[in-house]
Amino acid sequence: MTSPPWDVIVIGAGPAGALAAHQLARQQLRVLLVEKRAFPRWKVCGTCLNEVALGALAQAGLSDLVERLGGVPLVRLRLGLQQHQMELERPLGRSLSRGCLDLALCEAAEAAGTVVRMDTEATVAGPCPGGRQVRLRSGGVPATTSARVVLVATGLGSPGLTPAIPIRSQVQSHSRVGTGCRVEAQSSGYGPGTIHMAIGRHGYVGLVRTEAGDLNLAAAFERAHLIEAGGAALAAAGVLAEAGFEPVPEASAAAWLATPALTGRRWPPASERLLLLGDAAGYVEPFTGEGMGWALLGALAVVPLVLHGQRQWSRELERQWVRRHGQLIGSRQRLCHGLAFALRRPGLSRRVLGAVERWPVLATPLLHPLAGTSLTPPVPEPCP
Repeated sequence: MTSPPWDVIVIGAGPAGALAAHQLARQQLRVLLVEKRAFPRWKVCGTCLNEVALGALAQAGLSDLVERLGGVPLVRLRLGLQQHQMELERPLGRSLSRGCLDLALCEAAEAAGTVVRMDTEATVAGPCPGGRQVRLRSGGVPATTSARVVLVATGLGSPGLTPAIPIRSQVQSHSRVGTGCRVEAQSSGYGPGTIHMAIGRHGYVGLVRTEAGDLNLAAAFERAHLIEAGGAALAAAGVLAEAGFEPVPEASAAAWLATPALTGRRWPPASERLLLLGDAAGYVEPFTGEGMGWALLGALAVVPLVLHGQRQWSRELERQWVRRHGQLIGSRQRLCHGLAFALRRPGLSRRVLGAVERWPVLATPLLHPLAGTSLTPPVPEPCP
């Protein structure tokens, strides 16, 4: 194999993978985007696109995509804790279902020249001359291909790495798991334009209207509490009641899905001709659209490094990705770590909520995620 048939193989067609493929195809690279499922598909997610996410799409030349798909404007955050509720104004965001967003980003990548293969599993294998091998399996038929650079954006699930690759998964002890569903609820208590966040002793539930008018529920619970409560529907109902929110009877009959542990990381997020981005690199319990912002921001940031890696590869490129990923996303994940810590302690949560209600400026780091964040992609440093 004297020359890899692909310049880039992107594994995982969620927001991080699809946007990275779109940007790289626009640079006239030969890009293969591989996804193990068929689109459109529903996925556990808060469906919220905050300032960071919308800014990343605008920089990618897709500023009209969310509005064209009917994304619902989000202007308020409603918090509920121990029967006490408050509302905060927030910068304009959008609510758009993952089924709609992910499909649109894949179509944009394909229109830019990306070759898309759905219903195909991928496993990153060892290096080959000038690239890295990837094993594919579709319909039970195996195949092997390669690329100069491989991007893994497989989300919270398995990254599809062979054991020989020196990247290890670390899951935080006592990490909560995510659950979610969507319902056609007519409840007047959950109108469009607002992120509703109910906080309980054992987890929290976010509710938001999407472009289809349905109600999207995304929650995080302690694993033991899910079992004790008798399932996600009953656990969510308990949190809504604890926060003083209106019940959602339709959720009891809905099809709830679950995620792996929400807090963990894979370290280092880079190896020879291999970079991890999005949730595959690391994830922390989000609050109001954080995960989507991290994924899209990472997709932009990885492009210059991939372009540099087409000419030559070195360990310095891997170190640059570790540094850049930490600069862009690390501080925001530390904030979410702090929020998760507070949300596990009802007394502390109540004091924090009371302080924010008295001094709304304290919520600035949460409601204005662009503060101190540059969306400009990095220029790779010279590599030896």
